[in-house]
Amino acid sequence: MNIKYSVSCVVLALGLYLPAKAQTVLDLATAGNFAVLAVSTVTNTGNTVVNGNIGVSPGTSVTGFGPGVVNGTIYAGGATAAQAQTDLVTAYNFATGESVTNPGVSAFANQTLTPGVYNSGSSIGVTGTVTLDGNSLANPVFVFQMGSTLTTAISSQIVLTNGARAENVFWQVGSSATLGGSSTFVGTILANTAITAGTGAIVDGRLLAKGGAVTLDGNTISVPVGAVPEPAGTAALFAGFAVLVIGIREIRRRLVLNH
Repeated sequence: MNIKYSVSCVVLALGLYLPAKAQTVLDLATAGNFAVLAVSTVTNTGNTVVNGNIGVSPGTSVTGFGPGVVNGTIYAGGATAAQAQTDLVTAYNFATGESVTNPGVSAFANQTLTPGVYNSGSSIGVTGTVTLDGNSLANPVFVFQMGSTLTTAISSQIVLTNGARAENVFWQVGSSATLGGSSTFVGTILANTAITAGTGAIVDGRLLAKGGAVTLDGNTISVPVGAVPEPAGTAALFAGFAVLVIGIREIRRRLVLNH
């Protein structure tokens, strides 16, 4: 076996063991630690349950907890919330620059969507049941870009299937987002202005507003359970490095023999 062939085998083997790159990547950094994040205020009415942190910056007003419950930490002003807002702005700007695969959308109603970047120059509305189909991909990602508002209808639902995951769904909203009462929403909203969740709306994701308030009313908001990196990916990475080390040793051995 010649040395050039050995190197090629090592590179190929390492590539096979490395985790597949996501179709699109949106890094929330410290903003990802928050279920709810606002600039001015977070206001709650009723028995809202937030599974994750709440933050406000540069404002300091968080009201309605209790009767609302926070299974996390409230950061009303301070350095932690300020850094999360900085990271939110970065993530928002990145989302607006994602390459569009599905242009000219305006509304989704009782239909199935596959992974990609969906873009509307104005608003997007969601009615009925909208299914996000991951197509059994290793890391399916959905990004929705809109120049203006996001509105979901009362009792509308977003459903995940075939490997789609809430932590990989992002809604970049050019102005404000309004979630209809008793609706079920999936994904992280990155709103340029404000976010309002109607009575009883359930969110598997995050409500992150970089320019205004977040208003809640008897909601359940939960940071996606899969938001922590998967151990399988780490294991695969280490396996790849192990293959690389073995290959390097083999190359060195053959160099010694050739001399």
